[in-house]
Amino acid sequence: MRGSEGPLMLLCGSAHPALGQRISEEVGVPLAPLEVTRFADGEFDVKIGESVRGHDVFLIQPTCPPGNEHYMELFILLDALRRASAARINAVLPYYGYQRKEKKTQARDPISAKLMANFLQVAGAERLIVLDLHAEAIQGFFDIPVDALTASKILSAHLRARHGRQPVVVVSPDAGGSARARAVARRLEAPLAIIDKRRPRDDDIEVLHVIGDVEGCRCVVVDDLISTGGTLVGAANALREKGAVSVDVIATHAVLSPGALERLEAAPVDEIVVTDSVPVPEAALQSAKLSQVSVAPLIAEAIVRVHEGRSVSALFR
Repeated sequence: MRGSEGPLMLLCGSAHPALGQRISEEVGVPLAPLEVTRFADGEFDVKIGESVRGHDVFLIQPTCPPGNEHYMELFILLDALRRASAARINAVLPYYGYQRKEKKTQARDPISAKLMANFLQVAGAERLIVLDLHAEAIQGFFDIPVDALTASKILSAHLRARHGRQPVVVVSPDAGGSARARAVARRLEAPLAIIDKRRPRDDDIEVLHVIGDVEGCRCVVVDDLISTGGTLVGAANALREKGAVSVDVIATHAVLSPGALERLEAAPVDEIVVTDSVPVPEAALQSAKLSQVSVAPLIAEAIVRVHEGRSVSALFR
């Protein structure tokens, strides 16, 4: 495939080779050979197995846990591509690490999401393709084009198949996620409810009350990621207390910190639907409550459109 930026080339870092292979198959372009090794002291080294000169390179690397390792590998790969004279370097981050620190919430806080944006640009990224950012404002941290995709269409299709014509209520687990939940509610033609919560400490929540009528309803809680699962467990308990007859959870990024899946399995949750934006442990995939859908077709379509200079905006909705 050829575009104005030269031949299309796909590379995949070590963070999620399975997703890279799925994207490669969808695009119809094989992954270029890439070797990621370490020196004896643990530092990364990379070797790209063929010339990238004059190519439109798309480097796939979700910066999921361990985020520090995957970011450093990504920075070194970007530097290697820049020094090897790639025509354009597109970083494809299905998961953008450090995105939950996109603003200062108290004195002396860092804005880590902005810091990562600076690093990516200095390392050589000329364009980004990302998926379901924690906050849309993160796009503004970059001085390069950012295509911010959403998995809401894919997740909504799964919900429609699961619930059929049964009415549902879409629930945002906090006020900050209401825009994300509203997008799903619009697709399902469903009403929206919001959980009002307070977070006294990081990774700890206190649910206050449910805004909206959920009594006797099937509820679908929409979030961007599952880390500890505390937010979603609290939301499920609050909805059940208000009379919800079932609670499903959908989230794009299944980060799943230790104990998260166990918490959700023990909670009054009927189904947990996630994507393959980050690797999900095989043990988690065996859970009777967890279902997974792939974002490879969505990302592949974005890559092809960017390469061919066509509009990507239809994929945002």
